[in-house]
Amino acid sequence: MVTIGMDYRTLPGKEQEFIDNFRAVLAAINEADGHDESHLYEDVDEKGSFLIVSNWNEHEAYQEFIQSDAFKEVTSFAKENILAERPKHKVYRS
Repeated sequence: MVTIGMDYRTLPGKEQEFIDNFRAVLAAINEADGHDESHLYEDVDEKGSFLIVSNWNEHEAYQEFIQSDAFKEVTSFAKENILAERPKHKVYRS
C-alpha cells in the first residue's frame, strides 16, 4: 500500500470551486484500478490550504492514473483557474 499526500493552495475566493472540482476528480479516481480511498481535508488555520490523502495498492497504479486522460481532463481547469501554485505531492510507503 502507498499513501499519497497532495498539498494544494487555492486562489482567494476559489475554495468552494476547488472542493467541487475535487468531487469530480474523486469520481474519476474511484474508477481507477488500484485506488482504495481518498479524502479531502481543509486547513482550518490557513484559508485556501487543502490536503488530499489518497491510498493506492501500489505506487505504479497511482502513477498510471495521474498520467491518464481522465485525470488530465478533470484537473486542467483547476490548474489554470483555481490553484495559486503548483501542488506538492508526497509519497508514503507502508
